[in-house]
Amino acid sequence: TALMDNYAVYFGHVLSNSFYPVLQPAIGVGSAFEGWSPREQDVEYRLLIPMTPPRGHSFHLELDSSEQRQVRNFRVRVQLECTCSREQQGDTMLCFLHHPEEELSRNQDPSLLDTLCTDSYLDVDKTAHWFCQLVRAIWPALPQAHNWNFVLLPSRRSCQFKVTNGGESFRIELLFVVRRDDSDIYVSSQPREAYTASTTWPETYDVAEIKFFNYIARQAPLDTFHLRCLQLFTRLQLGTGFSTYTVKTIVMHLLNTVPVPQWCSRHFVRRLGDINRMLLLSLERKCLNHFIVGNWLLPEEIRLPPDVEMAEPPNLFHHLEMDPVACSQSMGDY
Repeated sequence: TALMDNYAVYFGHVLSNSFYPVLQPAIGVGSAFEGWSPREQDVEYRLLIPMTPPRGHSFHLELDSSEQRQVRNFRVRVQLECTCSREQQGDTMLCFLHHPEEELSRNQDPSLLDTLCTDSYLDVDKTAHWFCQLVRAIWPALPQAHNWNFVLLPSRRSCQFKVTNGGESFRIELLFVVRRDDSDIYVSSQPREAYTASTTWPETYDVAEIKFFNYIARQAPLDTFHLRCLQLFTRLQLGTGFSTYTVKTIVMHLLNTVPVPQWCSRHFVRRLGDINRMLLLSLERKCLNHFIVGNWLLPEEIRLPPDVEMAEPPNLFHHLEMDPVACSQSMGDY
């Protein structure tokens, strides 16, 4: 957290008068920030970097409805906006729409359309490359650079790096996101398929999920063991065909229905049994609904766009319906 706070200060200085995306404070997501991890000795810290448009630009999210997928994909269209009124008020920025190109090229940096976009759409690959260069260039100026070693790791759609100090090592992945209106749903640079086009931004629910865990933590008594249940059961699944997200989804559904006081230490074994039974029932039905999409029972503080709130929840076990071999394999893993 201290490292990202220091980076944020320099991001603000370096990009203050540029036409690159405006970087907002990082949001920690995933198991490391939710308070559990199946691999305590091999934790990756994943953070989202929200981006807003620079001066003279606007972002417009366009849903890619060309194919029916379990995860919805968007494109971020970048549009130039008139800034002539700001110029009249003494702002030195030239309007990208109404000043001659020759004057713009001579007196002003290029627009975002000319740097990080492909065909008017924000390009994930170009954004990741630009951001990695920025992170590497700023590192020597940070206080941590005096005692820690920095290694930038290869990545196409994110910025991954590792910092080490003697026996301590932190692996960090920074993903870029654009917020959907004023909700807790974002579109992200994280790929969801084997190949994701460079202008494709899949919808992500990470922020809504960590807000749910924070909500539960505020309601929970001191001896609540829900995170230990999740950690233990997830660790049991390592090496099987079940993803950690499957177990996490089951636990979130149970946390939303079983009263929080019943997750205290004396009910530990009973709650593990609940997780086990729900996993088996989901396998038998070949159905495990997504926790965020289409869930009307979420706490009010978690804000969803209407189309996400009203949508049919994606079935995380959809592949079991379509593939009898995969279904048999999953039952064997169970």
